Amino acid sequence: MSNRLIVQTREFDPVDDLLAYADPDAPLAWLRRGEGVVAVGGAAPVSIRVSAGQGPLRSAILADAWRDLAANAEIDDPVGLPGTGLVGFGALTFDEGSEADSILIVPSVILGKREGRGWITRIAEAGEDLPQDQPGATIEPRAYGAHWAGTVGPGAQSPDGYQSSVRTALERIGTGGVSKIVLARDLAGTIPAGSDLRRLVRALSSGYPDTWTFAVDGLIGASPETLVTVQNGTVTARVLAGTIGRGADADEDAAASAHLASSTKDIDEHEYAVQSLLQSLRPHVRAMASSEQPFLLKLPNLFHLATDVEAGLSDDGSALDLVGALHPTAAVAGTPTDVAVAAIREIEPFDRGRYAGPVGWIDGDGNGEWAIALRCAQFTASEDAIGVTAYAGAGIVAASDPETELLETRVKFRPLVDALA
Repeated sequence: MSNRLIVQTREFDPVDDLLAYADPDAPLAWLRRGEGVVAVGGAAPVSIRVSAGQGPLRSAILADAWRDLAANAEIDDPVGLPGTGLVGFGALTFDEGSEADSILIVPSVILGKREGRGWITRIAEAGEDLPQDQPGATIEPRAYGAHWAGTVGPGAQSPDGYQSSVRTALERIGTGGVSKIVLARDLAGTIPAGSDLRRLVRALSSGYPDTWTFAVDGLIGASPETLVTVQNGTVTARVLAGTIGRGADADEDAAASAHLASSTKDIDEHEYAVQSLLQSLRPHVRAMASSEQPFLLKLPNLFHLATDVEAGLSDDGSALDLVGALHPTAAVAGTPTDVAVAAIREIEPFDRGRYAGPVGWIDGDGNGEWAIALRCAQFTASEDAIGVTAYAGAGIVAASDPETELLETRVKFRPLVDALA
C-alpha cells in the first residue's frame, strides 16, 4: 500500500442526527443507539477491494494492507475514543469464492459521537492541507430526499424451493459428517433511481436501536450479532443462534420465550455456535470467559438465544485478524464449518455475496467493531432503478422442520421489508 495518509481528529459538538451528514446515494455508516461513525459526503482517499482468487483469505489481505496503511499514516488524535483517528469501514463476503468484492473504505471526513462527546476526523493523502482552525466549519447536513417505498418478492430461491433445500440439508445431516447447515433464501426487487438510502438506514436504526445498523458500499442492514469487538486488548463477541418470533401480546410473548428457552433443538443449535466460536478464538486470547447458559435477547420482532464471550488479546492481532479467525461462525454456516460451507455452495441457488459476512470498522491501532451482516440487503444502482437483494437464513439441525424454518426466515425478513415499505 503506497498511500501515506494524514489524519486529524478534533472535538466537535455532538450532532443529533449523524446520518444527515452522509451521502444520500451511498451512505457509509455504523450506528447503535444513536451513536457511531458516519462518513461525510462520498469522497474516499483510499478504497481497498479484494476479489476472489487474490489469496487464500480475503480478511488476511485486508489486514496486511491495513497494517501497512496505519504504520505509514500520520495520526493526530487528541480525542482518543473508539472510532476516532484513522478509521476504515469494511464489508467482506461470506464465501471466499464469492463473485462479490470484499472492501475496506477510508473516507475523507468522518463525523462521530460516543459517550456524549462528538468529533470530526479529516483524512487526506500526504501533501494535502487539512484545516487548522474550526475543522467542521465547511460541513453541513443534507436535507433528506423524498420518502420512497420499495417491494421485494421471491428471488432465486422460492418458498417452496427453500423447503426443498431444507429437506436436502436434513438428508445430509442424517447421513453424518455434518450436524448443522445454515440455509438462506433471498428476496429481490427494485426501488426508484435516486432514492435517498439514508431513509432506510434511519428507519432501521430507529426501529432496532440495539442492533448494529450499517451501510457500507451498498450493503445496508441492522444486525443483532456482534462478530468481534477489539478495544485496547479486550476482545468481546456475542453468539446468537436459536430464534422464535415475538407474540402478539404479553401472554404470547411469555409463551414464546419459554418455548425457546426450553427447546432442545434450539439449545443444541446454540451450543454448536458457541463451541465453534470458542475454538476459533482460543489461539488468540487468554482468560476467556462466557456464561454457562444462554440468555434471551429480546428484539422488537423476535427472541434469540444469546451468549456473550469476553477475553484478553494474547497476541498483536488486529480486529481484522480476529475477523479472519472467527468467520464464518457456526451461527451463519454450520458445524463442522468447512463441511457446512461446502454444502451451502451446493444447496443454495445463489451467491450470498456479503450477506452473513463480516461488516464493521477498524482503526489505526487495530481496534474495531465487527458484526455479522444479517437483516440486510445489497443495493445496486443502475440508470433507471436501484436493485435490491435481501437475505435471511435459519440453522438446520436434525430436529428441524422445513415449514418452521421457512417461517423463521419470514420473521427475520421483517425488519428490512417493513423499512422498505
